[in-house]
Amino acid sequence: MKSSLFSRYTCFVLSIIVTLACLFSTVEQPWFWLPSLIFGALTTLGIYDLAQRRHAICRNYPIIGRLRFLFEFIRPELRQYLLEEDDAQIPFSRTQRTLVYRRAKNEMGDKPFGTILDVYQTGYECIGHSMCPVPVADPASYRVLIGGPDCRQPYSASIFNISAMSFGALSANAIRALNLGAAKGNFYHDTGEGSISRYHREHGGDLVWELGSGYFGCRSADGHFDPQRFAEQAQSPQVKMIEIKLSQGAKPGHGGILPAKKVDAEIAATRGVPEGEDCISPSSHSAFRTPVEMMHFIEQLRELSAGKPIGFKLCIGHPWEFVAIAKAMLHTRILPDFIVIDGKEGGTGAAPLELSNYMGMPLREGLLFVHNTLVGCGLRDKIKLGASGKIISAFDIASVMTLGADWVNSARGFMFAVGCIQSQSCHTNHCPTGVATQDPLRQKALVVPNKAERVYHFQQNTLKALAEMLAAAGISRPEQLTSHHMLRRITATEIKVYADIYYYLAPGALLQQEIESEFYARMWRMATPYSFDAQVIALAG
Repeated sequence: MKSSLFSRYTCFVLSIIVTLACLFSTVEQPWFWLPSLIFGALTTLGIYDLAQRRHAICRNYPIIGRLRFLFEFIRPELRQYLLEEDDAQIPFSRTQRTLVYRRAKNEMGDKPFGTILDVYQTGYECIGHSMCPVPVADPASYRVLIGGPDCRQPYSASIFNISAMSFGALSANAIRALNLGAAKGNFYHDTGEGSISRYHREHGGDLVWELGSGYFGCRSADGHFDPQRFAEQAQSPQVKMIEIKLSQGAKPGHGGILPAKKVDAEIAATRGVPEGEDCISPSSHSAFRTPVEMMHFIEQLRELSAGKPIGFKLCIGHPWEFVAIAKAMLHTRILPDFIVIDGKEGGTGAAPLELSNYMGMPLREGLLFVHNTLVGCGLRDKIKLGASGKIISAFDIASVMTLGADWVNSARGFMFAVGCIQSQSCHTNHCPTGVATQDPLRQKALVVPNKAERVYHFQQNTLKALAEMLAAAGISRPEQLTSHHMLRRITATEIKVYADIYYYLAPGALLQQEIESEFYARMWRMATPYSFDAQVIALAG
C-alpha cells in the first residue's frame, strides 16, 4: 500500500520539494527563479488535479496522469508518421496518399523493387494484360455524353471528376482551388448539397449542382423547394447538370451535417439557414414521397433548368426501393439522365459512427445491382451511371467501370491533392492544412494557384496512368472494359475473372414472365412504383 501511494504521488511530491528548494536558492542564485516558476506551476497543477472531480486518473495520479491525455491527443500523428505501415488503410494508406501527392506535384509515381502487396492473399485484384498491347490513347478523349432522350442540353463529362463536397464543409480557398483546377483540366466540380457559393463561380469551372433534402440555394422560408429560386441558379451556363441527393455513403438514411461552429454569416447566406446553428438536412425529401412523384420532380427540374441533364445520387440500402424507382421510370416514361452510386466506404466530413460503419451497401455491390436492374428493365442504354467511393488510382477507376460505371467521381483524392494530410479533424474547424475549416487564418495557408495546379495534375496524371493500363490490356478506351478483363483471387490457389464471380442479368430479363434470378425476382415482386415500402404480400410470401 505504501509503495502504491509513493508511486502515485511521486511526481507531485518531487515538484513540491524542487519548488521549495529553488525558492530558498534564489537568495544566493537569482537565476533559480526560472525553475521555481516551472516547478511551482507543476505543483499548482498537482493541487488542482487532487481537487478536481472530472478525471479520476488525475486525482489518483496528479501531474503524471496528464501524460495520458497528452499521448491520446498526439496519438493520430504518432501513428500516422511513425507507426503506420505503407499499406495500412486508415482509411487511406500511406501508399495511396503518396500516389496522389506525387501525381498532384507532377512528380514521377514509379515505385522501385516490386510490389508490397501480397498477391497471394484472398481478394487481391488485377487486370489481365494482352499479348498484343495497343498504342496509348489520348486521355483527353476519355469523356462520356450525359443526356437522355428528353435532355435538350447534354453534357460531355470527363470520366474522372470532383465528387460532392460543400462550401462550409470545405474552406473558401479549397473550393477556389478545386474549381480552378477543374476549369484548367476541363472536368466537373460537384458543389455538394451546400449550394453554389461565390467561390464556386470565381474561376468558371463546370459545376454539377447537388440538390439535397435541405434544398440549399433554392429553399423557401420554411425549408421547402422553391421553383423560382432553383430556375435562377440552374439556368446559369456554368451549371452543367443537376444531381438530386437521395443519400450518401458516409451516412445513408441520415441528413447532411454541418456543425454550428462552421456556420458563419457567409455560409448561412449561401444556404439560407440561421447563422451559428447546426445545419442538418432532413433525412428525406419533402418535394416527393413516392417513386412516381420523384419521376415527376425530375421532369419539373428538367423544365426549370431549360433541359439540362437531371439525375440523382444514392447509396443502395433496401434493394427493392431502387427497383421501385425503376418501375416508376417504366410507369411514367420519365427517365433521369444519370444516376450516381455512392458506396458506403465514401465520406469526407462528420458522420455518426454507427451509420458510417454499419449502414449502406459498398460501392461495387451497389453499382452492379443498379447496372443489372437497369439492364433487366431495358433502360441501361438510356441512363448513364457514375460511381463514387474511395476512388484514388487508375486501377480504382478501371475496376468500377468494369462493373458498369460510365464515369467516376473522387472526393478525398482531390482533398489530398489540395493538401489534406488525413488528420481526421474535418468536423472540428481546426483542419491543419486549411482544407476543411472556416477559420480565416487556417485557410489562408492554402495558396489557391499552387493547389489548383495540383488538382489539375492529379486528374491528368491519373487518366494518363489509366490510358497506359488500358493499352497494356489491349484496349484503347475505358468503355471497352468488360467483366473478362478484371481478375480476383478467390482462394490461395484460384483466380477468377469478374464474369465468373458476379451475376449479370440479360437485357429485358425483369420484364419477362419468368425471372431466372431468385433474388431479382423477389425484389421485382416486392417493389411498387407507388411507394418506397415493400409490398406486404410479397414479404409474406
